[in-house]
Amino acid sequence: MRIAFLAHVVLALALPVSAAQAPAATPPAAPATPATAPSTPGTTTAGAASPAPAPGDGYSYQTDGRRDPFQNLLGTGPELRATGKRADGAAGLSVAEVTVSGVLESRGGLIAMIQAPDRKSYIVHPGDRFLDGTIRSITPEGLTIVQEVNDPLSLVKQREIHKLLRSLESAKE
Repeated sequence: MRIAFLAHVVLALALPVSAAQAPAATPPAAPATPATAPSTPGTTTAGAASPAPAPGDGYSYQTDGRRDPFQNLLGTGPELRATGKRADGAAGLSVAEVTVSGVLESRGGLIAMIQAPDRKSYIVHPGDRFLDGTIRSITPEGLTIVQEVNDPLSLVKQREIHKLLRSLESAKE
């Protein structure tokens, strides 16, 4: 009894799948052009089928606000970054790697001392670039950095990061 019930369930589920896989009806063949038709350039005969375009000719993808589905998602940034050697100094560091170790006043403006993961210190000014961002401003509390978001699915292309002095970060915790 149980086997008969399972057989009915399997058949009920399999029938719609096999019906969907049925081959589609072939379209009627195009009428053959007569062999005796004049082949003078510039003249066409009524009812004659136009020649099919060669593969790869005559088609271009219309984006209509969408991304190209055949374009690599990893190389869609404003500039392609080399995956090899990074730049020297602070320009070779990402925003997530740096910590602010000090803020100094110099010639009426503020500069900051940052520390890299390898414990090297660098002095940076407003407008200096990192690997994935730019320093917007330096305040007595720390840095304000505009980070470029390199996520193809994100609608936001830039975000503002506040890096506080290391002593202020430990006081917050």
